[in-house]
Amino acid sequence: MDVAIISDSHVPSREPAIPDWALERVRTADHVIHAGDFDSSAALADVRAAASRLTAVAGNMDPRALGLPDVETVSLGGVEFVVTHGTGSRHNYEQRVAGIVAEEGSEGPTVGVAGHTHECLDTTVDGVRLLNPGSVTGASPASEATMLTATASDGDLSVTVHRESEIA
Repeated sequence: MDVAIISDSHVPSREPAIPDWALERVRTADHVIHAGDFDSSAALADVRAAASRLTAVAGNMDPRALGLPDVETVSLGGVEFVVTHGTGSRHNYEQRVAGIVAEEGSEGPTVGVAGHTHECLDTTVDGVRLLNPGSVTGASPASEATMLTATASDGDLSVTVHRESEIA
């Protein structure tokens, strides 16, 4: 199962659109996870149109009218992904997200996916693997546009970081 993991689009308030290189990865993925801050119904519609299947959550900048949940769980390739935006202070961000994953997750391979900081992250906190794809558009305060792709199979997960700077 090939998974594209993106977050923090901030279209149109900070950036005009999701870059073509990222949308191409979204189009070819079996499943897409967006960890919030689409920023508009148009940005959500663009991702929905490009994704074959989408799991998405609300970010702190998303209009409530989008109707997205704060936390969503999806099982892909034997791995459970607990998705949340990670809203709140940067202080204790990893511990806060790991706590949400521990509360929402079940037994077996579980990974937390969150955004909010605009910083790419793949770390383990309190025994919970956390992924943050950064900002897919490079929206401030990000220093560049980033996203993750993952291959989930039989409970194993391999993750790759993609940076806009690699495309040029």
